[in-house]
Amino acid sequence: MKLLEYEAKEIFAKYGIPVPRSGGVITDAAQLAEALKKAGDGPWVLKAQVLAGGRGKAGGVKIAKTPAEAEAIAKAMVGMKMVTHQTHGKALTVAEVLVNKCSDIKREIYIAVAMDRKGERPMVIASAEGGVAIEELAVSKPEAILKVPLDAVRGIEPFQARSLAFKLGIPAKELRSFTAFVTALARIFIDLDASLVEVNPLIITPDDKIVALDGKIVTDDNALFRQKALAERPDHEATDLELEAKKVGINYIGLDGDIGCMVNGAGLAMATMDTVALAGGMPANFLDVGGGATTEQVTAAFRIILTDPKVKAVLINIFGGIMKCDVIAQGVLSAVQKVEFKVPLIVRLEGTNVEQGRELLKKSGLRLTAADSLWDAAQKAVSALKENKQ
Repeated sequence: MKLLEYEAKEIFAKYGIPVPRSGGVITDAAQLAEALKKAGDGPWVLKAQVLAGGRGKAGGVKIAKTPAEAEAIAKAMVGMKMVTHQTHGKALTVAEVLVNKCSDIKREIYIAVAMDRKGERPMVIASAEGGVAIEELAVSKPEAILKVPLDAVRGIEPFQARSLAFKLGIPAKELRSFTAFVTALARIFIDLDASLVEVNPLIITPDDKIVALDGKIVTDDNALFRQKALAERPDHEATDLELEAKKVGINYIGLDGDIGCMVNGAGLAMATMDTVALAGGMPANFLDVGGGATTEQVTAAFRIILTDPKVKAVLINIFGGIMKCDVIAQGVLSAVQKVEFKVPLIVRLEGTNVEQGRELLKKSGLRLTAADSLWDAAQKAVSALKENKQ
């Protein structure tokens, strides 16, 4: 789950990390006057709130010296379509704009806490060359990147923070402030079950003050059950179908293919998608109804799959363990009664109560294709898809 810049800065401020004076977020140019008043005397910076780097080059970060200039920028920025090097050609709509007081910059530093998967622990990554894409710097100048491994419970030790400050050339009088900053950054990472907490850039002002000019936080959504405050925040990347699935407690991720998949178990779901691809098709989604899904959840899952206009065939692959095959069959029948169904349906059931499940589907008179194995099901789904397109 990714947080927008202003959300990250709100969390920074709670942990005592200095951030620029903010006028808040606007969703309409009519709200600008109040935001400028909160931010204080100009100049101001207006920043598009989208989940992508490279906003400045795409026109998403603008400086205004007068209220009239700020108003013109706000009118152009709210609702604009933005494409950056991180959006892969897809345009993001700017729904929110952050208004901040401009900060004077003497130096820029890159610093982040990320998960070192090879070392199986958090790690601080920093460079005295801030304000640049760290990925590019890692290739062009890897020696400029500093790495400090952290304890996953204690965070960063004081001696580590001081050592990092010396290597980054932090002014001596700001040593204490920097130590407190990097300690708080590591604490945020641990407390929020994050996979990334980034400040790019961390600036040093002309009077040698440290300020987090930008912020990025990515959390592990598998840990949202113990992150109640984060769970209540909107998921800015989720589609309407993904949000609907989350409400009923099933795992759904929309993909670019046209074969809808309903499976029980994340591992089986990934194997099903791979098998569909090997058979020459492309999955339209990852959908795991879980091991203890109810008839209502299965009905909702089926409805969600069919709501996707890309879906031209549906493959149901259920291995009955805790999840019984007759429950899946009843859910399918219930969904068909509520959702208009015009695409081919391929069903592979195996495991607990498989005979009862197959009998329910057979007696229903529902037009479907039964499969004996996953490979058989994938091949039949691809074949049915091709026939449906003709």
